Amino acid sequence: MSLIDSQTSAALLNPVTGIPVRLPVMPASSMPASPMKDKFGRTITDLRVSITDRCNYKCVYCRTGTDGAQFAELAMKDYLRMIRIFVSLGIQKVRLTGGEPLLRKDIISLVAQLAELRTNLVGDPLDIAITTNGHLLAEMAAPLARAGLSRITVSMDAVDPAIFARITRVPGSFEKVLAGVRAAQRAGLGPIKVNCVLLRGFNDDQIIPFAQFSREEGVIVRFIEFMPLEEDRLWTPDVVVPLQEVVDELNHYRPLKALPANNPGETARRYTFDDGVGEIGIIAPVSQAFCGACSRIRLTSDGKIRTCLFSHFDHDLYSVLARGGSDDDLVAFILKTVETKEARHHIGEPGFLKPSRSMVHIGG
Repeated sequence: MSLIDSQTSAALLNPVTGIPVRLPVMPASSMPASPMKDKFGRTITDLRVSITDRCNYKCVYCRTGTDGAQFAELAMKDYLRMIRIFVSLGIQKVRLTGGEPLLRKDIISLVAQLAELRTNLVGDPLDIAITTNGHLLAEMAAPLARAGLSRITVSMDAVDPAIFARITRVPGSFEKVLAGVRAAQRAGLGPIKVNCVLLRGFNDDQIIPFAQFSREEGVIVRFIEFMPLEEDRLWTPDVVVPLQEVVDELNHYRPLKALPANNPGETARRYTFDDGVGEIGIIAPVSQAFCGACSRIRLTSDGKIRTCLFSHFDHDLYSVLARGGSDDDLVAFILKTVETKEARHHIGEPGFLKPSRSMVHIGG
């Protein structure tokens, strides 16, 4: 019998439906005394879970535009069980990704159940976030907030509607996403993070408009260096807009002031402007890698652990569950896999090989 099977369950009300649900209460005796660490001493506290390989956009830097989903998606109860095990091992933050996670019709129920989990070390509520393209967010922001969602990040690669539609290959997409961002703010999910992947010669003219967007809309804009994770495999170093170039351009618009990191594993360099209005983050995995403080691990839509975005191997956690493995079996598999986490990526180095999956098939 698994640890979860043998636990005492407590009756709780689902915050969305009001229907009683029974969720397991993790006894203190089953909790490890310390969080997971890899062989380099990095504490693993962040889990990113792709819950679908499907997407309703075909962004040009991400998908070919002709290929659809390539990997399976699991029942929500299977993701929930695996996430519970990760949380029992010290995970404090869970981010639901895809594909486009809002395409899963039962995502609100999943968020509600995740909101009942408590981190094993101090008993705090789990930090639950979603990364979405925002197309369906206007209708779903308030229910997600009521269910217990902590934060939301919207992928948005231009503030010019025509450029945006050219990127997503979906007419009218900018207006839908902007409505979603504003709905999320009204629902109390702010400050909203807006992620923009910059590509030289394609949308690098959007840096200053995004700075204005941050100041006017009250969102945190984060520029991300383009990584070799696209489906078409067209990445070259020349397409990357490096951190220093973004900083220089923003300083021409208005002087920047550096902000401290929120935590040691934060990926973004944070800035505000001289008057304190607006916030910009720059995520620079290519020009200024941050692997030494990495606290993340990923679970793909088909239940495989990825220890790094640039891994060449999957670790099939779902197969342990599917063949009837106990919670102890899942724990052992996870701990063994964390031990294999890479020291760093090797982008731009001689002999660099792109990962076995593109970003959309891993989960952002």
